Amino acid sequence: MPIQFQHEELIRTTPERGFAAIHNLSLTADWLPPCVSLTKEGDGPNAVGDMLRYVYKQGGRQAEMEGKILARVPGERLHCMYNDSMFDVSVDLRVSAKGGETLTTHMVEITPKTFSGKLMSPLIRFGLKKQTRDAAKNLKNLLESGNVS
Repeated sequence: MPIQFQHEELIRTTPERGFAAIHNLSLTADWLPPCVSLTKEGDGPNAVGDMLRYVYKQGGRQAEMEGKILARVPGERLHCMYNDSMFDVSVDLRVSAKGGETLTTHMVEITPKTFSGKLMSPLIRFGLKKQTRDAAKNLKNLLESGNVS
């Protein structure tokens, strides 16, 4: 059974700037707490089907997941799927205009693929809420600080 969490955050910026920050994969480590790096294989602009490499640190260890861009709508949405031997992780990030600000929506779904992953589901559910809220707040702080063009 998938573990899902969604969080919305209003940011004092434009949707274009919000999307640009999400779309700039090298910035991900600046706002996503466990991220060490997120890189795309190959050159050129991000596109549907591009393969990704996500390196993260959690529980005192560093690991990585393979990823792929599933959907990309410029200025609105970046949806990626990551997987390893234990989990499939869907991360769907959206931005939209709302009352002169930008609403970011972070939708994360983690599907355990192993028995041990399923046993860890309650802990994952708890951690996912905090991690998603922290990521949204970090992205907001980064964009509102003016340190991202």
